[in-house]
Amino acid sequence: MSHKIIVPIGPYHPLQEEPEYFQLYVEGERVVDIDIIIGYNHRGIEKLSESKHFDQVPFLVERICGICSSSHPYAYVLAVENILGGEATIVPERALYIRTIIDELQRIHSHLLWLGLAGHFIGYNTIWMWAWKYREPVLDCFEMVTGNRNNYAMFKVGGVRRDIKDEDIPVLKKMLDELSPAVDLFRGAIMDDPVIKMRLKGVGVLTRQQVIDWCVVGPTARASGVNIDIRRDDPYGVIERLDWNVILEKEGDIFCKTVVRILELYESISIIRQSLNKIPKGAPIDAEVKDIPAGEGIGRVEAPRGECFHYIKSDGTNRPIRHKIRSPSFMNVASDKVSAVGGTISDATLTLAAVDPCYCCTERVAVIRKTDNHKVMNGWDLIKLSQEKTLRLKEVYYGRPE
Repeated sequence: MSHKIIVPIGPYHPLQEEPEYFQLYVEGERVVDIDIIIGYNHRGIEKLSESKHFDQVPFLVERICGICSSSHPYAYVLAVENILGGEATIVPERALYIRTIIDELQRIHSHLLWLGLAGHFIGYNTIWMWAWKYREPVLDCFEMVTGNRNNYAMFKVGGVRRDIKDEDIPVLKKMLDELSPAVDLFRGAIMDDPVIKMRLKGVGVLTRQQVIDWCVVGPTARASGVNIDIRRDDPYGVIERLDWNVILEKEGDIFCKTVVRILELYESISIIRQSLNKIPKGAPIDAEVKDIPAGEGIGRVEAPRGECFHYIKSDGTNRPIRHKIRSPSFMNVASDKVSAVGGTISDATLTLAAVDPCYCCTERVAVIRKTDNHKVMNGWDLIKLSQEKTLRLKEVYYGRPE
């Protein structure tokens, strides 16, 4: 008769950059079930947004995630511009190109970061060092254009905050020219490596139907043959004017998730090159929007991990009265419930990382009810609980206070 035991992964674990708790139920080495327990990172971003001026919110929401820190402000400004009549009718032409360039540069640095971590997780540290080496020039270009390597402070309602200088365009093109051979290097070192194929093929599989059932998005969905990409399905910026392809694989395992991200690097490089060649000279970059009317709007952006969705409601004042955010990891992390089951414990750690999870993006407030009368606890109740627990721990470790 088999006997289930619980193997905890998290809240703190070497394969997780942020705290999250996965409780594996295993029989021997085989995972038969998994519980996903969130709530370690909630920061109240949506509520904080309601206390900010419309022009302050982009600085707040780009701190939701340090890796896709242009996706959230981009989706936010699209939502506000949706109230105003739409991005295409408001934002100046040059600003549309700059938005697209920043958005795709972000995809490159995010995919390279994931690729490096993936190499590290499977013990292929050469890939990790290569990825970090070739990601650095991308971050240098961000710093040149925006002044920051992360949190770029570029997006605002009606345009962008900074221009791309004419003398910076050759630097960007040179970086892309040098990055393309590096992607060739990754393609050969990973996609043609028999050891990596043996380790990753057939592991962490999500079938096409499971992707649909669990509403999975981004590269994780495209690795299972689900042909979705917000850039094509609900275009923004200048993406409709450019020539590029949606990358698809079929098997849905970790190897296919890796292949999709590698091949998407080529597409992002091409998109940026085309944008740099077509960007109009001397045009304004800001429509200088002053007032936001009452109304509701949505913004959708294809973040590196998938669809990033923002909803804004305005009552005509200078602050949003409701701001709802759904990040791609909120959808993708839940799919671990099926993709991690059936594999071994060592497979599960890779499967959890394969969706490129951002747990800070994922968090929502946890509602706690007292068991006696089912009272919903407010913020002060939670603080009191925390203080009481701290005193109990102090007694355990240091003895009862005098």
